[in-house]
Amino acid sequence: MPHSHHSHSGQFCRHAKGTLEDVLKAAINQKFRVFGISEHVPRYRKVDLYPEEDGLEIEELSDTFEKYFDEAHRLKKAYSQEISILVGLETEFITQLDLEHLSSAIQRHGCVIDYLVGSIHHVNGIPIDFDRVTYDRAVASFASASNSSSTPDILDRFYEAYFDAQVELMEKFHPEIIGHFDLCRLYEPSIQFRSRPNIWSKIERNVTFGISYGALFELNAAAFRKGWRTPYPGEDIFELIRHKGGRFALSDDSHGPLVVGQNYDRLFRFLREVGLQEIWYLKQSDRENVGGRRVEAIKMTGDEWLNDEFWNFAAGTSE
Repeated sequence: MPHSHHSHSGQFCRHAKGTLEDVLKAAINQKFRVFGISEHVPRYRKVDLYPEEDGLEIEELSDTFEKYFDEAHRLKKAYSQEISILVGLETEFITQLDLEHLSSAIQRHGCVIDYLVGSIHHVNGIPIDFDRVTYDRAVASFASASNSSSTPDILDRFYEAYFDAQVELMEKFHPEIIGHFDLCRLYEPSIQFRSRPNIWSKIERNVTFGISYGALFELNAAAFRKGWRTPYPGEDIFELIRHKGGRFALSDDSHGPLVVGQNYDRLFRFLREVGLQEIWYLKQSDRENVGGRRVEAIKMTGDEWLNDEFWNFAAGTSE
C-alpha cells in the first residue's frame, strides 16, 4: 500500500502530460509501492481521433503503442528496487474493430501485458468523456432509435448501450480492473440508477459477472476533479458491489506527473466514511489467471491500509 492501477503519460497519450519516467518518479516520491501504468490502446479509424491528435496518421498511434511496451518494461526493471510497477493497457470499444485489434495486441504482446483496465469511453461511436457537448451528442444519437421523444427514454437507451458494451468487453477479455464503472453519468452524477429498473438490472448483471471471474472494481479518484462527491463508481453502484461481495482497488487515473495521487486524500476520507474494510491490489504471479495473464489480487485489511504512512503524504493532493 498504497497503489494505483490506472495512469497515463504525455509520452504515449496526447491528452496527458510528461514522460512515463516522470510519472513513475512522481509515484516513487509520493511513496506509492504498487503503480500500474495503463496507456490507451490505439484507435483504428481516422474519425475516432481526438482534436489533439489532428494531423496524426492511424499508423502513428499504433507505432507509439508498440514503443510503449518497450519503454514501460525498461522502466519496470530500472526502478524495481523502489516500486512495484505493473504494465497494463486501457481498452477502447468504439466498434467491433477495436475488439478485434485488442485480441491481436494481446496475442502479440501477451507475455508483456500484466493486466487490463477494462473501460468504455464511447457510446454509439461517440466519446462520452471529452466534453459536455460531445456527451450530449452521444445521448441525442439515441433519439431516432427510441419509440419516445422523452428525455428519460432516450437516456435509458444511452445507458443500456453503455452497460451492454461494458459486459461484452468483460466477457471477451476478463479485465482485471474494471475502469470507471459508471463513466456514462459523468455529467449527471446525481442520476439514480436504482430508479431505472432496466438499467439497474444490467448493472447488476455486469457486477455479478465481474465478481464471478475475480475482477477488481476500481475506486477512481479522478471523479473528484470532475465535480463528483465520490470516486467512480457512485454510491449506489459502490454499495451494490460491496453487498454482492465484490472487491475494490484504488486508482488515481492520473494523466501526468503533477497529478499522480491527486485527490487521494479525498479518496481516503471517503473510504473511512463508508467503512470499507478491505482493499485489493494486483501483484505479479507465477500462475495464469482466467484472462491468461500472470497477476493475482492481494487483500489488505482495514488495519493494514488505514494506518499506512502513505496517507500522510497524500494529504494536500486535492485539486
